[in-house]
Amino acid sequence: MFGKKKGLLRKQMTDALIDALYRCKDDWMNKKRVIESSIDPSDEVLYQLKLSEVRYLFLLKEVREQHVRINNR
Repeated sequence: MFGKKKGLLRKQMTDALIDALYRCKDDWMNKKRVIESSIDPSDEVLYQLKLSEVRYLFLLKEVREQHVRINNR
């Protein structure tokens, strides 16, 4: 009875973190693909790519620090 809510909250936070990680990775890979196919990417686009990469790496670090296991999708 005690601790159920804490476990449920942890699972919800873990699920949200994993979802955000996958979304950031997809965003980063999409931007990377666009830049690789473009002839002369602008500085703004390169900045957005770097921002997406940093965001993904930050979330990946958070997942590792919380010892979350991720099943491959």
